[in-house]
Amino acid sequence: MKLNNIEFQAADFVSEMKKLKNEKYFDYLVTIVGEDFGEEGLGCIYILENTESHERISVKAIAKQIGEDYVLDSVTNSWKAADFLEREVYDFLGIKFLGHPDMRRLYLRNDFVGYPLRKNYDTAPEKNGYTLEDDIELNYTCQYSLDGDGCLVERHVPLFTDDDFVINIGPQHPSTHGVLRLQTILDGETIKRIYPHLGYIHRGMEKMCEEYTYPQTLALTDRMDYLSAMMNRHALVGVIEEAMEVELTDRIRYIRTIMDELQRIDSHLLYLGCCAQDLGALTAFLYSMRDREHVLNVMEETTGGRLIQNYYRIGGCQEDIDPNFVNNCKTLCSYLKPMLKEYMDVFGNNVITKNRFVGIGTMSKENIISYGVTGASGRASGWKNDVRKNHPYDMYDKVEWDEITNDFCDSYGRYLVRIDEIRQSIRIIEQLVDNIPEGDYYVKQKPIIKVPEGQWYFSCEGSRGEIGVYLDSKGDKSPYRLKFRPMGLNHVAAMDEMLRGEKIADLVTTGAALDFVIPDIDR
Repeated sequence: MKLNNIEFQAADFVSEMKKLKNEKYFDYLVTIVGEDFGEEGLGCIYILENTESHERISVKAIAKQIGEDYVLDSVTNSWKAADFLEREVYDFLGIKFLGHPDMRRLYLRNDFVGYPLRKNYDTAPEKNGYTLEDDIELNYTCQYSLDGDGCLVERHVPLFTDDDFVINIGPQHPSTHGVLRLQTILDGETIKRIYPHLGYIHRGMEKMCEEYTYPQTLALTDRMDYLSAMMNRHALVGVIEEAMEVELTDRIRYIRTIMDELQRIDSHLLYLGCCAQDLGALTAFLYSMRDREHVLNVMEETTGGRLIQNYYRIGGCQEDIDPNFVNNCKTLCSYLKPMLKEYMDVFGNNVITKNRFVGIGTMSKENIISYGVTGASGRASGWKNDVRKNHPYDMYDKVEWDEITNDFCDSYGRYLVRIDEIRQSIRIIEQLVDNIPEGDYYVKQKPIIKVPEGQWYFSCEGSRGEIGVYLDSKGDKSPYRLKFRPMGLNHVAAMDEMLRGEKIADLVTTGAALDFVIPDIDR
């Protein structure tokens, strides 16, 4: 969608945002984009969605400068997702949010100097070298407000007391799905609070994109959520193609839809196996890895890649489908259908699985929406958030399939949604694969791609939820600002509330059921 930003006066910002949520029912905060707007100063773009009508709007807010500081009012009281999203903006742009309960860096080290997404940030390698020194470990957070004279006031608030027992799950831990550190406060074995620490593999992708041409940015998306490489790149080429008004052939749309669903099956099969492995069920893990291999083989024959496919490009696909692609897809679908019952027999309906999953990591529909937990994890709380239904693209509004939801609101519900989503992916593929039309697999573009001036947002349904891309173009061959909406950040943000009062052992199973991927979060 092309953005037509609403702007509010600074004094009315919080009240007007509350009206959007409470009176106009824009209850889903899709993302917050922090941006250096040049002469306008620093500020944010807020993308909101009405979860009933699925209407989306964007709000622009310019930060107020107080001395050398920039401030905006926090919207954490309206949307819980704003907690991490505002911290991300602070980390990279230095905007301090008034009234935010925990204004610490989210990704970068506490001793990091500067704010990388400001346009005047010095990226010289000699000024941004690695350090072997330990990071400064803070035992407090900062909260900001304005006094009666309009001056910025900083208050330090302890993160824990001397009586708290604090342990670290990660950053090196098999169940954190990569390098993620969950600083966990315990009362015996009961969880009191979780403070996630991110950024251990942060690569500065959004900053890199400022210097890359549009074709060069594509390789980065495959390396975020490597289990949703197709959908990640789909979102990026989608926003560029929409901005450039590229008309794709039906053949391209068919191929992309089938490939996305193959990737979804691939990711969900790995999910089923990893859930089982985290609970100690190695047999179920081996079953899913066996069947996932068949999916990877089908994708590899056309794309040349197994994990990182590098297949989509601006204007279509890198190559046409393999001559055996159609038959291989049909064979794969026929093979997988009975296997789903086998997964449930071996693991899903196992009494140990149910004891570890049922009633664990619960979260209501209202809170799921407030945190912006999309994908299967959100649909397991009854929230119909599937981008393929709400904002259809390619062939998703031309085929019959069901959006899978349940009202379990727990880890077991999240497992069941993914089982049924594999069935729906097979259903989509079977409707399309015999009817792929003739035509070009690529619409030729100019050697140097320039996107018209403007702001756009485009999203796809990834394996773990909504993957979105915000693009601000000044008409050049490189984006002025490219912001990725990661799928897993909101999932991790919600873990603290999900797990308060649960046992420490339940942290592992809840993380497994949420299925976040760390490179997607860290970027």
